[in-house]
Amino acid sequence: MVDKPDVVGAIFGQTEGLLGEDLDLRELQRTGRIGRIQIAIRSEGGNSTGEIVIPVSLNKTATAILAASLETVDRVGPCTAKVILEKLEDIRGAKRRKVVSRAISILKGWEEDISPGTDEIKTAVTKGSKVTVSKFGPDNLPAGSGLNGSSEIIIVEGRADVINLMKCGITNTVAVEGTHVPKSIVDLTKKRGKKVIAFLDGDRGGDLILRELMQVAKVDYIARAPEGKEVEDLTRREVTKALQTQIPADQALALVSQQRGTAGKRKRPTRKTTRTRREPRQGEVFDEPEAVEDRRTLRQRKPSTRKAPVAVDEAYLSKIGTIKESFKALLFGKDQKVIVECGVAELAKTLEDQKDVQTIVFDGVITQRLVDIASKKNTKLMIGAAVADIENKPGSLKLVTFEDLGQ
Repeated sequence: MVDKPDVVGAIFGQTEGLLGEDLDLRELQRTGRIGRIQIAIRSEGGNSTGEIVIPVSLNKTATAILAASLETVDRVGPCTAKVILEKLEDIRGAKRRKVVSRAISILKGWEEDISPGTDEIKTAVTKGSKVTVSKFGPDNLPAGSGLNGSSEIIIVEGRADVINLMKCGITNTVAVEGTHVPKSIVDLTKKRGKKVIAFLDGDRGGDLILRELMQVAKVDYIARAPEGKEVEDLTRREVTKALQTQIPADQALALVSQQRGTAGKRKRPTRKTTRTRREPRQGEVFDEPEAVEDRRTLRQRKPSTRKAPVAVDEAYLSKIGTIKESFKALLFGKDQKVIVECGVAELAKTLEDQKDVQTIVFDGVITQRLVDIASKKNTKLMIGAAVADIENKPGSLKLVTFEDLGQ
């Protein structure tokens, strides 16, 4: 049989120096990171059992180490003892669950007309409940509840994409349900005053839908999931980032077209063969070693010839690394200093508002529309990630890609 002081002495005595100064029980208690140790002892039949409860204010790792150290206590007073961890409990988590439970019970008995804002409270408390998908048009396409009343439309590929966006609080969505764009979607995009965003998967299927949408519908901006990912699998943070980095539809289409063209250019495979020199047959003459070496050197020299990087001022070249893969644009004045920084999606509008822009460096596709606007602003140089098919380019405007600069 043992008493509480025996247990307290065993805990402090047998863990002292075991974990170093940072996790020493006396030091933790002195600094307030552990509370008062509570011990309940029950003695029966000559044996003592009980519970040790220790409130702590430590991170998960330190708490786990401390709990493990208590299990090393093997004697209490003169007796052999055994300490076993029964459970770890997050008190704050339990309190949060209690608050939510109580809030729901309060709302059930609360009349809706008592106070404004009841709907907002219900939404916050019941967040995470099952999402209800609406139907749109004669094709009964999956859509969010806020589609009809919104001035902005987000077109996605499938029902699962609609559900994921609704869980993220985005309800102005509608799905095309396949690579064929229904007529109801086409008519919806052509309504006046509607801003249309296509939010597509980062795979070939997304490329196909993008191309068809651009042919049959009116789409203003394109947002894409990260490469290889689908919209239905994105987290709230990834959804927000993708929508924030949307780019004009014509630039997105030009970028996809260029990527397809690059993928179609395949290098001729090379074969390595091992040959042994044989003796010439009658009437056959072998090249001298020097001649063979000359031809080999010539063959090696030909594939090593590459297009030399285009020379541009260092003031522009140094900025490419900072905006690459960021969908940002930088507008420079005559003094080679940045006068405006904006997103690629706002580049055309921002450029129209400027009086004189000497150079534009941006992480996007140089399109005919941007070239036309830049020519009116006396722009001399445009540096972009890629160049679309340009039919009308002023002679005073120079177009350069990151690849041309070796970036």
